[in-house]
Amino acid sequence: MAQTEIRPGQSVELLKELHILTRDGKMNQDSRRKLKQVNHLCQFIEPLLTQSRAGGHALSLVDHGAGKSYLGFILYDLFLKSMADESHVYSIETRSELVERSRALANHLGFDRMSFLHLSIAESISSPLLPETVDIVTALHACDTATDDAISFALKKKSRFIVLVPCCQAEVAATLCHLKGQSLTRDVLAEIWRHPIHTREFGSHLTNVLRCLQLEAHGYVLNVTELVGWEHSMKNELIVASYKDLPRERAVRRLICILQELGIEEMRQRFWLPPTDSAIVQC
Repeated sequence: MAQTEIRPGQSVELLKELHILTRDGKMNQDSRRKLKQVNHLCQFIEPLLTQSRAGGHALSLVDHGAGKSYLGFILYDLFLKSMADESHVYSIETRSELVERSRALANHLGFDRMSFLHLSIAESISSPLLPETVDIVTALHACDTATDDAISFALKKKSRFIVLVPCCQAEVAATLCHLKGQSLTRDVLAEIWRHPIHTREFGSHLTNVLRCLQLEAHGYVLNVTELVGWEHSMKNELIVASYKDLPRERAVRRLICILQELGIEEMRQRFWLPPTDSAIVQC
């Protein structure tokens, strides 16, 4: 058994049910990579769980784009299972077969403070199955615009912490591509994304920069780092946001100015800017 990847107290039965371990307790390279990513992410989330429970408060964690709910199950197994309170994990997934499979597994393991909801992000915001406010929102490799939708959910639910590992998002790159001709005639910096491969890579990087400014524009302080070594995953950026009610004006101004400078102001709605005095946004 690959003891180095398994944390003390971690359920071997759960890892087998998630097919991270084989029935005889072995692990292949792909499952080792997956477990390393999730366990490493748990190390970032653990202090957030502790802070959320300060004063005996039962915490709520919502995992968007949960898939097979690896993250939710492992967090519950390592931390929530031993909590003698009403702390709860909610996994949101649009594929009904994965939701049903996760429900069956939670029932089998006795993880009774986990809920698996077959909902879209938009539905989850207003669903009575979720609390009015939540402590932690996570989105691990939520594809395309799902990361942005998870951010919108977290902001509307006044989440204290947001943990994101962004995945592919082509919306900004597509907008840059659509406007490329006029950008090239107007601004020499458009050379940065003139070639298609550069459009894709710059668009991906720019998306995460805008996401960070968006969160700062709503009063969050950020820690942006890598999740694991690049040899394990190319989608490796980790964004941890903690709500501190910080001043927002600088982030709002810079976010709007970037959109203006790059000629992609039509993306403003995507990044859900807070209301602000127009005097603030003079670039």
